[in-house]
Amino acid sequence: MDCLDVCYKTVDQVPIYFNVYPPALKPQSPHPRLPAVVYFHGGGLTVGNRTSWFPNWLKDRIVAAGYVFLSADYRLLPSVTVHQILDDIQDLFSFLRQDELCFKTSDEDVRFGLDPLSIAVAGSSAGGYCAYLAAAHVSPKPSAVLALYAMGGNPFIPQCLTPKTEIFFLGREMLDPQNFSEFIYPKCKSLGPIADSPLSYHPASSPTPGWPANPRMPLARLYLQLGVKLDYLTGQHEPSLSAILRPLLDTPLAADTLALQDAMQALIPPEHHAVIPALNVASDFPPTFFCHGSIDSAVPLIESQHMHKLLERAGVPVRILVLDGANHSFDYAPNAEALYAPHFDEMAEFLKRALVR
Repeated sequence: MDCLDVCYKTVDQVPIYFNVYPPALKPQSPHPRLPAVVYFHGGGLTVGNRTSWFPNWLKDRIVAAGYVFLSADYRLLPSVTVHQILDDIQDLFSFLRQDELCFKTSDEDVRFGLDPLSIAVAGSSAGGYCAYLAAAHVSPKPSAVLALYAMGGNPFIPQCLTPKTEIFFLGREMLDPQNFSEFIYPKCKSLGPIADSPLSYHPASSPTPGWPANPRMPLARLYLQLGVKLDYLTGQHEPSLSAILRPLLDTPLAADTLALQDAMQALIPPEHHAVIPALNVASDFPPTFFCHGSIDSAVPLIESQHMHKLLERAGVPVRILVLDGANHSFDYAPNAEALYAPHFDEMAEFLKRALVR
């Protein structure tokens, strides 16, 4: 059996699911409560689902250790904001920590639950943003955080706040906003909620073979190109939060990321602080392992470095692994296992140690 498909909540008749990958080893007790890793998918918070950009390398290592691996959906921008995504994450953990929760496999009739105090979180890119939100706001705290080239560690940078006129994102072409008008404020507010938007590409017979066929796939790049990503994350478009913060990038404060964050935080309405991970670092943040490519042009390395600095200053156990010459989504390259197996082992071991209690 590959996985179990479970609905953890419904919003406006839209079901939101997670997948459960049982441990590879049959549990010894009849109904054990097992440690687990909850993974959140990437996609810029605008596209994807629980099987998109799926980290088989991590799932295989976790289930081989006798633990449970879960991959969760959440609502997607721009019909919602990160405020609603945070609601989904908190509801997911409330669901997973139910005393009566029991999963049953079909092949060996194995039943198991989850240990509510041994759940770690992991995420890549936008999924790392979700992992940060879980670490900051779920109670009790997750056991650990694995953040792979994660968004959200430092949104106070030109990549997020500055409009672009030249290619800047993984060598991809610049986008014409008119082609995405339904996803741009204020039209986007008429879109219904969605939590599952699978990846799709044009076939070889198309005039643009291999290009994204799902119009949501370039949205994260579009919002960065327009320099308004924070508007869509927080929902503050009028006045534009990005426009309010942008002038600080041209001041001497920009040379000091910590001072720049403090100055920008003072301009951000308090009701939005909760959805910006960098503004929610405290000493009780779980131990965190960052992994980021040195030449990532989608989520710059400075995002993980800044979050690492914040956690280190707060006294949280942290480790940052920078892979020289690696770009975004390096772990999905065809030869990733051959290139990075020792690093994959190290990250999986970090999670497994954190789950032992």
